[in-house]
Amino acid sequence: MNIKTLAKFLKDAKKATYANVDAQKRASSRLKSEDYHFEKDRLIYHDTYFGGRNFIGEEIVYENDAPVWGANYFGFVLDEKVSEKEIYDFLRKALKQEHDDVIPVRGPSSLLIDNKEYRFIADGDLENFSGKEEILFHKKIVYNCLVHGGMIK
Repeated sequence: MNIKTLAKFLKDAKKATYANVDAQKRASSRLKSEDYHFEKDRLIYHDTYFGGRNFIGEEIVYENDAPVWGANYFGFVLDEKVSEKEIYDFLRKALKQEHDDVIPVRGPSSLLIDNKEYRFIADGDLENFSGKEEILFHKKIVYNCLVHGGMIK
């Protein structure tokens, strides 16, 4: 799997699925799951997650029907006073951003809009990585997401 091709594909897949509020979900692949699917050329992206305020999920990229890359994630809302909608609407804005400052598994390394801030820090590269995503409202952390993954061989 060519890393540049994978990076471009992941950016396209994110914008076409979860980050796109109008994206159509697929039928659940597992009991009570939420699923997104994206295909382009010989690549397929599938994202499955469970939950809302606290959630867990997995993304897999297939090349010629063979799994070649994957990521697992666990996220949670820290502030009970903040609505899921407000957090996840801001998260979608961050995930839609064009960026080259961090590996393309989430959003940019930082984004500030009004009093809302998004941060993503990752160690490694697309072949083997771990990272942490945060959202702050008025400089207070209200959301965290831990992510890790890499190439499947």
